[in-house]
Amino acid sequence: MTDQPTFQSPDESSPAIKSEAEYALEKEARLPMTGWQQEVDQGLEFGLEAAASIRDRSIPTFSRGELPHYAGITTFMKAPYLEDVRKVGNYDVAIVGVPHDSGTTYRPGTRFGPQGIRRISALYTPYNFELGVDLREQITMCDVGDIFTIPANNEKSFDQISKGIAHVFSSGAFPIILGGDHSIGFPTVRGVCRHLGDKKVGIIHFDRHVDTQETDLDERMHTCPWFHATNMANAPAKNLVQLGIGGWQVPRPGVKVCRERATNILTVTDITEMGLDAAVDFAVERATDGTDCVYISFDIDCIDAGFVPGTGWPEPGGLLPREALYLLGKIVERVNVCGLEIVEVSPRRPMTLAISPR
Repeated sequence: MTDQPTFQSPDESSPAIKSEAEYALEKEARLPMTGWQQEVDQGLEFGLEAAASIRDRSIPTFSRGELPHYAGITTFMKAPYLEDVRKVGNYDVAIVGVPHDSGTTYRPGTRFGPQGIRRISALYTPYNFELGVDLREQITMCDVGDIFTIPANNEKSFDQISKGIAHVFSSGAFPIILGGDHSIGFPTVRGVCRHLGDKKVGIIHFDRHVDTQETDLDERMHTCPWFHATNMANAPAKNLVQLGIGGWQVPRPGVKVCRERATNILTVTDITEMGLDAAVDFAVERATDGTDCVYISFDIDCIDAGFVPGTGWPEPGGLLPREALYLLGKIVERVNVCGLEIVEVSPRRPMTLAISPR
């Protein structure tokens, strides 16, 4: 037994190093309350003042805004629902649902992903402690609802998706897309590219699967988006970065395409051995080499199946949720992101839903 304590306070003469929590406390103090007050005022105006017995006079009679988390209309994080999508350019961020799973080759159910993600997102507040941000105070966000996809017809659905995403992107609003299976990755990127002119986009793809086959089961399925996306002049294959690839469900035809087109792949082992920050450097350098912006496609199955069993094709051995969130957070700090999608969320498993809105 040693007398040396497990924890030693830093020497008083050394400069103090603030913890993340200390920075978070300071950041919160600098955040305004303007957006919150506007939400309260609007709730009282539209939802009527509460009964006389209610002492907290910020509570309306009809639920409006963030609280309570179990009530209200289930838009994403209770953002305003925008009925008239022609006005989407009035907002900084637009949430777009793509309830399409006709491209799945194994487990269906991700057509219910947008509904499920919206439902669980009501649990969360617009404020994040570590980041020191309050979305309600710092951006304007709307939910435009879902694109009308065509069941059992991938190609018509792809046309609908590309048109919808092109409309949102061209308006100036930042699209956050809730899938849907991963076949939507091609038409979402195609929609962005329609308004890039001669500019280039890099793609950072979180997944356990390469998704680079030309066809699967004779169609363009959820194993195929990046073959077709990187056929477009705006999305060079050399700027496709694939993080977390591995396991027993990576079809060899897709691997052959990755080799021939020289995409950039890191396995989970690569990421953990080189370190998360080095993996971020790898992704950023390759996705931004000669490009003007970066599209991020996050397949929930990049996270270990023990955490996210509710997905179209679960695969053990993936990233930990903490690792995936760290990688994503650091990447978006360093690149010009033009759009982001979350795909392959099947809401039959509650744990999968808990992670997806993050």
